[in-house]
Amino acid sequence: MVNLTIDGKHISVKEGTTILEAAKKAHINIPTLCKWKGLNEIGACRVCVVEVKGLELLPASCITAVEEGMEVFTNTPKVYDARKTNVQLILSQHNYECAVCSRNKNCELQDVVNKLNINDQEYEKDLTPLAWDKDFPLIRDNEKCIKCMRCIQVCDKISATGIWDLNLSGGRTTVWTKGGANIKDMDCTLCGQCITHCPVGALSSRDDNHKLLGVNGALADSKKVKVVSIAPAVRASWHEFLGLKKEEKSVKKLVGALKKMGFDYVFDVDFGADLTIMEEGSELIERMKNKDEHQWPMFTSCCPGWVRWIKSHYPEFVDNLSSAKSPNQMQAAIIKTYFAESIGKKPEEIYNVAVMPCVAKKAEADIPTINSTPSAKDVDAVLTIRELSSLIKLSGINLETVEECEFDSPLGESSGAGVIFGVTGGVMEASLRTAYHILTDKTPPVDAFKVIRNLGQVKEAEFKINDVTLKVGIVCGLKNTERLLERIKNNEVQYDFVEVMACPNGCIGGGGQPIHRENDLKFKARAKDIYTRDELSVHRNSYENPYIQKLYSEYLETPLSEKAHHLLHTDHKSWELKDICYNK
Repeated sequence: MVNLTIDGKHISVKEGTTILEAAKKAHINIPTLCKWKGLNEIGACRVCVVEVKGLELLPASCITAVEEGMEVFTNTPKVYDARKTNVQLILSQHNYECAVCSRNKNCELQDVVNKLNINDQEYEKDLTPLAWDKDFPLIRDNEKCIKCMRCIQVCDKISATGIWDLNLSGGRTTVWTKGGANIKDMDCTLCGQCITHCPVGALSSRDDNHKLLGVNGALADSKKVKVVSIAPAVRASWHEFLGLKKEEKSVKKLVGALKKMGFDYVFDVDFGADLTIMEEGSELIERMKNKDEHQWPMFTSCCPGWVRWIKSHYPEFVDNLSSAKSPNQMQAAIIKTYFAESIGKKPEEIYNVAVMPCVAKKAEADIPTINSTPSAKDVDAVLTIRELSSLIKLSGINLETVEECEFDSPLGESSGAGVIFGVTGGVMEASLRTAYHILTDKTPPVDAFKVIRNLGQVKEAEFKINDVTLKVGIVCGLKNTERLLERIKNNEVQYDFVEVMACPNGCIGGGGQPIHRENDLKFKARAKDIYTRDELSVHRNSYENPYIQKLYSEYLETPLSEKAHHLLHTDHKSWELKDICYNK
């Protein structure tokens, strides 16, 4: 243990602790901008400088370790002047038109400026504009970049993609795509982690609310049937930026708001998740029966960021992917066929919107071979949860007075298995519940597969169901996935079925989620919310969903039928990243 004083307060912390961490334990606040614990600790922004007795220069507290007897002062006039100067220098290369920024009132730079009471700017603005294709789902505004390097670090250490790098030199040094390439020509997975880790508005997702609003927007088109579906993870976080009290965040309140907005039908993608389980679980059993005809293990295919990544980084494993579409695309195919027919409409007469915790879903909707009918896209617009929050505000809806509404039938009914798709391990657990039923004709025990739940880590387990032994793996985060695939390639591990989610902790950590400085507590709260909903569900297993049963009896016949293959499955080899015409 090391003993020191910070602002006259005696503190004892472990050796190797930084001054910033020691101050935090003593409830002393030191402002920071570039730091992200465990990811980006490089002292680049110099906002966290402190004064240390005996040192002439002011060290960055985020990278300076404590020493025995150290005396630290966090708020002296010298410290204030240095921080103010450093922030003003950052502002001189930052477009601070906050009123029209996507991160207004949720910007770390804005927070620091307010805390330091900076009301003027002493340095002339010197911005570096660089052109960007605004049709791409990921948007970068170089004039807002503060060169904190977080995007570089998260893309390398979490997403294993390496899209971002330092470009140019000297005073013009900036963060941009590696080698200055056009983003459409790169292997970006669109996981969106660079967006959620950016402290300012330099990175954002393409805003598609304009497709819905105004006199030319879809919501004003009387000739269209407006349909919206929300993903499993949406219910756990949609309220976070809307100022709702805990008791006001029910998903029924959200359904009521969407109805008030002008949507004719509000559906639940948990239904699509149940449908995915029926198809993907049946596919796994079918592959197990003909093991020599397939590559192993079978990988889940519900995460479009993961599918983009494996196609560009490990193409030799593409045949291992389940042919099942994602829950959202399955649901969309049913909306544009089965549901359209049931209300006497053509596919092109329905405008189908999906609310997702994901940026990659925007690109998935534009895959040229993804649609189920030749006359219309299955998904007309994808909104992130951040866009949903904006849409509710833009619509002038007072959530306090909105009446709660149920999801519409038939695509609003779901099971607890569908709900848990929103968290890492959920797809696997849901699949195993149905696989158990297929193999035994019995309902699995409630806690039969809980062992695979574990946020943020690679998990593996083995289950024996009758005479079938299933060895499964669960992984989230593409860097973790990269390590796992290398072990599979080297025959160090063998699995039958592996669930992969591109984002940390699965969809609850998706790139389209509300942005917070510290995400760990939010991840835990969102996961708890999802598992609680599963426990409270009338039906815990996908095959128990009465509307899933009805869909098969009236339309699809059986899982893996010819019609099911046509609508609910896809060929992952039939397209390349370069083939996608974004935002079309």
